[in-house]
Amino acid sequence: MSRILDQRILLLVISFSVSVQSTKVLSKWKKCGDPECEKAMSRVQATTDYLGPDCRYLNFKTGDEITVYSKLSRENENLWTGSKGKDFGYFPRDAVKVEEVLIGEEVEVLTKETDFLCLHEDKYNFE
Repeated sequence: MSRILDQRILLLVISFSVSVQSTKVLSKWKKCGDPECEKAMSRVQATTDYLGPDCRYLNFKTGDEITVYSKLSRENENLWTGSKGKDFGYFPRDAVKVEEVLIGEEVEVLTKETDFLCLHEDKYNFE
């Protein structure tokens, strides 16, 4: 009985640590094409395959086209957010090359906690 309880506690600790990691704020600031971050900033092409560390990241293959909607700034400038088809997430800026710039000026805004949650099938995934 004690062994089963120990295993359940271990699983609970692992589950909690994964949950904390998947909601970790990656930066307090981001740059966007407009104050609501709804306007596409640029169109980029993947220069390498990329598989993100968790569900907040966008996975892609070399040659995929991605639409960029925001770029983290200050604390973590290497991460951009964008979409490929119906998939949306973070990816490293050095894994893509800019094909077309769609905005004239970037606007820096505060991030929100919801910027760092996993989205699955149009619902937030609170792990």
